[in-house]
Amino acid sequence: MDVSLLAFEWTDTSRHWLIEVPIRIVAYVVVALIIRFVVHRMIDRATTARSRKDRTTADTERGRTPPLVRYLRDRVPSSATNEQVIARRQQRAQTIGSVLKSTVSIVLLVWVVLAVLNVLGVNIAPFIASAGVVGLAIGFGAQNLVRDFVTGVFMLLEDQYGVGDTVDLGEAVGEVESVGLRITTVRDIDGTLWYVRNGEIARVGNMSQEYAVARIEVPVALTADVDRAEQVAVEAAREAVADPALAGKVIGEPEMLGVQELSPDLIRLRMTVKVRPNAQWSVQRKLRRAILRAYDEHGIDLPYPGGRVQTAVGE
Repeated sequence: MDVSLLAFEWTDTSRHWLIEVPIRIVAYVVVALIIRFVVHRMIDRATTARSRKDRTTADTERGRTPPLVRYLRDRVPSSATNEQVIARRQQRAQTIGSVLKSTVSIVLLVWVVLAVLNVLGVNIAPFIASAGVVGLAIGFGAQNLVRDFVTGVFMLLEDQYGVGDTVDLGEAVGEVESVGLRITTVRDIDGTLWYVRNGEIARVGNMSQEYAVARIEVPVALTADVDRAEQVAVEAAREAVADPALAGKVIGEPEMLGVQELSPDLIRLRMTVKVRPNAQWSVQRKLRRAILRAYDEHGIDLPYPGGRVQTAVGE
């Protein structure tokens, strides 16, 4: 074989492996880094509120809301302050942004690895096929984890609940302390902290959105005058909600619905009043106490021995 031909082939091969291959690899890496930087910057801009110097007086509140969630519906309590609303929006945006960044980084990493292997002359078809099989196996093995993340993303986008809301998640009922893409923590009335996987939440009952209804049921004796008992209960409830200590929690007038239950031992009356979120329980206690005191003062019998409230309910 001609020596010059061998030298030419060696030079061409050396140039390919020593110059072309490294340049192409570096080019792929640089392009991936540039794309990652640009996309991450876009995500940061979409999940971060504008700085104070970029805001005008007219759009101060709008400027403090990350663009990613600016046009999404908020399901915050009606009693929440602007600061609480904005903090909740920022938390949603940051959590969703972290997921988007991780997704972009993983996709670019896989693309760079496959591109580099292709440059090195490795047949990537088996890798792609293996990746599909491995991905399928991982999908079956980690399907609960994937479901938790997907559910968490949709939960944040829809703002089904947030920190500070009182929710019923089935087994756990209490105040939400933290919201994540995989886990939601809820503190119940006994102080127990529940860790609830988002993928296991089949339904959510949020008691902190828009308004609540305080439901008061009062038993009276079968011999009591029902019409008078209803009138006394409504008057007592109206006087109670007029108290400045209670007026701020009530957003509607007490409404007597009438006889809810008739049994051989008692008649049960039901009354409702619209209140602010999370205020229904304290309003119920106050109104029950006021109605019991009014019944005792007006001689309306209760279905208990003696037909009267024997304890000092006013104390």
